[in-house]
Amino acid sequence: MSKLHLVFGGRVKDPRGLDFVDLGAIDFVGMYQNYAEAEEAWRGAAQRTVDDAEMKYVVVHLHRLLEPDAPTN
Repeated sequence: MSKLHLVFGGRVKDPRGLDFVDLGAIDFVGMYQNYAEAEEAWRGAAQRTVDDAEMKYVVVHLHRLLEPDAPTN
């Protein structure tokens, strides 16, 4: 199985958390087959909104959700 990673972001209520204000306005950056590509996309998206403390982008390790018992190496 590919090690899928999802990158998305949006406005959060508190920059220290992950409580997104409007799920309908989530910016789906993309799906990536490895962490390096996902991290590059995340950095680009986060850099575009660096001056807005309420905007947050994250990388989700989808492969860990799909196969939680699989080795992480």
